[in-house]
Amino acid sequence: MKGIKRKDLSSPIYLYPHSSSKQQQQRRGGSKQGKAKRKRKEMEQQQGKQGVTVAKLFPNQDPMKFVQFKFKELEDGFKSWLSKQSLPVEAAVVTATGGVQGAAIGAIMGTLTPDISSSMPTPPPQASLNPQAMASLKQAQALAGGPLIQARNFAVMTGTNAGIACIMKRLRGKEDVQSSMVAAFGSGAMFSLVSGMGGPNLATNAITSGLFFALVQGGLFKLGEKLSKPPVEDLCYARTRSMLNNLGLQNYEKNFKKGLLTDNTLPLLTDSALRDVRIPPGPRLLILDHLRRDPELREKTCKP
Repeated sequence: MKGIKRKDLSSPIYLYPHSSSKQQQQRRGGSKQGKAKRKRKEMEQQQGKQGVTVAKLFPNQDPMKFVQFKFKELEDGFKSWLSKQSLPVEAAVVTATGGVQGAAIGAIMGTLTPDISSSMPTPPPQASLNPQAMASLKQAQALAGGPLIQARNFAVMTGTNAGIACIMKRLRGKEDVQSSMVAAFGSGAMFSLVSGMGGPNLATNAITSGLFFALVQGGLFKLGEKLSKPPVEDLCYARTRSMLNNLGLQNYEKNFKKGLLTDNTLPLLTDSALRDVRIPPGPRLLILDHLRRDPELREKTCKP
């Protein structure tokens, strides 16, 4: 329907023939509502974009989680960059990083523990002391030093361990107990040489300390493997476990295992067998009803 433009007004107004003023007002009102809806939709889209941006910057609106997220992002980026470097560069960076961490730990420990090395008597240079006594004195001074001494000792120990472990992992392509023990041997030997622990024979002390560190590290590595290994599910009770979980009776799995009621015995289960493994009447009824309704078990039961 074409409108007739009225020229006597400053703003153009279109009049529609055969339409009342009420219909014209409804059309104008509808166009205004449409504009308002479009504007509201645009504002909602802008707010949604801002919300996505804020969610990316501050996950779950928790500052601690945001800090952890950024730290993990930096750590992953650093590891990705390091894996692309050559072996000497990677070993040097890892050794330096481990040394810095060890120095920080040693400085903290040296600050928290009192420095009693300065209060220990220092024998004169020409004094004839027992070599074992002199070694014990040096060992005590090494272990009771201040923050700088402890920082030096721990920096050498952790840096050597991290560097050797990095080289062994790159050469052998895996991180196992052998690589861990080799790294611990090197760190123990270097710690002995730097701290002056042991007797007058430096080479023997380094080897002894390295072996001690290696044995301890190997034991800890095996213990960690054992604790971190997920429990192996018993395949003989896989179907039984699934049935009990579906019925909400997973607490009675131990009863089945005590009575050696494996998956092969499910078609043969009776009320008396379940009673013998001390399963209450209510769960017994649910289990037997489930076994009757299971078509596969029913077929096995019906076979001669």
